[in-house]
Amino acid sequence: MIFFGIYMLVSLIGLGTGLYFILEKIFPGADPMLKLSELLIYWLFFELFVRYFMQKLPVLDVKPLLLLPIKKSTITHYVLGKSIFSIYNFFALFIFIPFGIVLMMHGYPMPLVLFWFLSILGLVLMVNFINFIINKSDKALIGLVLVMGTVRAVEYFDLMPISKYAGDVFYTLYENPLLAVIPLLFAVIGYSVNYRFLRNRIFLDASLKKKNKEVVSSDMGWTKRFGSIAPFLRLDLKLIWRNKRTKMQVFISLAMVLYGLIFYTMDDFGPQSPMLVFVGIFMTGIFLMNFGQFIPAWDSAYYSMMMSQNIPLRKYLESKAGLISVSVVVMFLLSVPYVYFGWEALAINFSTALYNLGVNIPVILFFGSMNKKRIDLARSAVGNMQGTGAAQFLVGIPLFGAPMLIYMALVFFVSFNVAMIVLSVLGIIGFVLRKPLLDKITNVYRKKKYGMIAGFKEKES
Repeated sequence: MIFFGIYMLVSLIGLGTGLYFILEKIFPGADPMLKLSELLIYWLFFELFVRYFMQKLPVLDVKPLLLLPIKKSTITHYVLGKSIFSIYNFFALFIFIPFGIVLMMHGYPMPLVLFWFLSILGLVLMVNFINFIINKSDKALIGLVLVMGTVRAVEYFDLMPISKYAGDVFYTLYENPLLAVIPLLFAVIGYSVNYRFLRNRIFLDASLKKKNKEVVSSDMGWTKRFGSIAPFLRLDLKLIWRNKRTKMQVFISLAMVLYGLIFYTMDDFGPQSPMLVFVGIFMTGIFLMNFGQFIPAWDSAYYSMMMSQNIPLRKYLESKAGLISVSVVVMFLLSVPYVYFGWEALAINFSTALYNLGVNIPVILFFGSMNKKRIDLARSAVGNMQGTGAAQFLVGIPLFGAPMLIYMALVFFVSFNVAMIVLSVLGIIGFVLRKPLLDKITNVYRKKKYGMIAGFKEKES
């Protein structure tokens, strides 16, 4: 986590330092400051979207304070004040401070840049307090996604230049320094709204108590048609639906079908670009990666019990492969509309889906034999890194690196069509050989069984 934090810090500072030159290259002859202003609306949507899933609000800190002689108003100010110093508020600073320095080095007036930075700070705090209001509201999340999708669709089909209008507004904050007080005022209003909202709900027997939900159980009898793997499939489906972390993986996977819009709408990425293979592998195999990389750690709480029973390990792994295969097919079907961008997009998604089915599923199951870190499904899904080890980072090399290298070599020396055919054939071969591949992977799991059981028993791992 420390190395990841350092990597993120360096990446954000590098992005802020190079952003001026990137915008200058992409939009030659245009003012980089104006172009950045036009992109700010997307940045605000994206930051709010990320915060919804990732930012942990300091509400739990309230409970012990309620037992002490401290005014509720003081507690509320403490909670809101603590959120101001959240690491998510600093991400934007790591980008915009280097960007502002580069602006001043290129002759932009220092007072205008400093006041513009104050307006950005106001926008960041405004997003922080908006997240307090909408956090964990499914309706708010759906509304946010719909607004983001609508803005992007209106822009893409040239119905209205929303980003241009928004850019003019944000650029005005730079041209008129006194207007920087407006975003700061919105931040103060957000603070005030949150204060009134939280102040009236700080009671142990009200908003802070745990919610009790009535569980609707289902025997999932329809899974019996899958024969001997039905009990394991039923167990996985119940596990996914009953736990926040696994359920979030499903929602994230469905949302990632829109990932291709980032690349297919950019002229820099044509059919010859290996990045489109990355996109195809990612979109059709997102559940394969999110869920598959933690097999069998999802079952770590009772894995030792399973291994002590007369349970066929081969059938256990076969059920995992079957569940992931269904997800790949579903994600491919959801990606079919990308044919709008040309038949090449459909061909890439189809060939990468076959590659995921035949090659990447055995790969992800094999790397699962290296998992020895326990996952506590009762813990919150937000910022939860349980179960993450070296295997989760190394598995990305064969999952993405191998198909991208194959594609690059074939496109360079032969043609696009041949590259698509080869990826598809490799997937088909892997699918045909799934039985012997699963047999070999099962033997690996058997050899590492006791090491995995010992690792899963370490609750603080």
